[in-house]
Amino acid sequence: MLYYIFEYLNSQFNLPGAGVFQYITFRAAAAFILSLLISAIYGRRIINFLHRQQVGETVRDLGLEGQKQKSGTPTMGGIIIILATLIPVILLAKLDNIYIIILIITTVWMGFIGFLDDYIKVFKKDKDGLSGKFKVLGQVGLGVIVGSMLYFNDGVTIKEQLPLHKQVNQINGKDSVYGHAHKSTKTTVPFFKDNELEYSKALSFLGDGYEKYGWIVFILVTVFIVTGVSNGANLTDGIDGLAAGSSAIIVITLAVFAWVSGNIIFANYLDVMYIPDSGEMTVFILAFGGALIGFLWYNTYPAQVFMGDTGSLTIGGIIAVIAISIRKELLLPILAGIFVVENLSVIMQVFWFKYTRKKFGEGRRIFRMAPLHHHFQKMSYHESKIVVRFWIIGILLAVFTIVTLKLR
Repeated sequence: MLYYIFEYLNSQFNLPGAGVFQYITFRAAAAFILSLLISAIYGRRIINFLHRQQVGETVRDLGLEGQKQKSGTPTMGGIIIILATLIPVILLAKLDNIYIIILIITTVWMGFIGFLDDYIKVFKKDKDGLSGKFKVLGQVGLGVIVGSMLYFNDGVTIKEQLPLHKQVNQINGKDSVYGHAHKSTKTTVPFFKDNELEYSKALSFLGDGYEKYGWIVFILVTVFIVTGVSNGANLTDGIDGLAAGSSAIIVITLAVFAWVSGNIIFANYLDVMYIPDSGEMTVFILAFGGALIGFLWYNTYPAQVFMGDTGSLTIGGIIAVIAISIRKELLLPILAGIFVVENLSVIMQVFWFKYTRKKFGEGRRIFRMAPLHHHFQKMSYHESKIVVRFWIIGILLAVFTIVTLKLR
């Protein structure tokens, strides 16, 4: 909203300083500060409201140290993250930008699914919450919507560098190095010089014209990534500050990639895929990052509020959609390595338990408890030590991910 107001004031009245709203960097920085302040200042009021409504966490006894003391801590704190993200975005972002629209839909969609899950747990006293099949159905539904919008919307395009003999002197215009904007199912493959993968080629066995069916592969990939990352974030939300802190590291790293991908000068310099208008996502991403950091004010040990599925499912969905939108989803196994390891620890634990029970008549475990952070708790590590060490690993993974811009 403010973007359009100041754009009008600048064009009609040449108001001094109004033109600064044209810059993504200014609006992104403002969104980060505003979201951090909203979550840190007004978060307390939301927590007090949740207290009054007796929206307390019911903690299952897993034999973990300090677990019983957390019973009754307000949950559904993801509402703080969602509000602190959406308010700055509505104020400062270009609301007609397709990428902003997709991210707002993602936030509301996944927030609603998570809210239903928390509501059933808290008010219906059902510890299992929303049925797993309904959660997956919601994640798949979002994947289909996002994949369809990214593929079929005319505002989602890429520009590819022309061969050297077709490039003209850059003085002649910004499109001298790049060709015309066009639709594509290409994505970025890390560590390779010619680092682009065309999803539609998976259907090349169909013969001539296979490209027109590329949307099927693209949507299936989107569904898989949205489901996987949102579940990974959900599993990571097990001890105070782990999911919020790890996600903030991932999100701020994605802000770098979004800004570079949407800036024709830096995209050309770093030889990365140029995606017109995608730089606007930086405003949303930094608003989201600020909300997560502000939420940590109350979520670090000892937590005064839990994000619940309202927060964790939303976080995972947003991270997945950002990565897909800037064609960096193949970097997620590195960047979101914490989520991946947490997911794998559960899969390995369940598989090995079932396999050994069938083969030996007694189920055996790889870890003392899954997800992985509970394994370390069982080893008597204090949860704050586990969280900080996971954050350090997350920072190292983020730095390595950024290095892939030139590591080919």
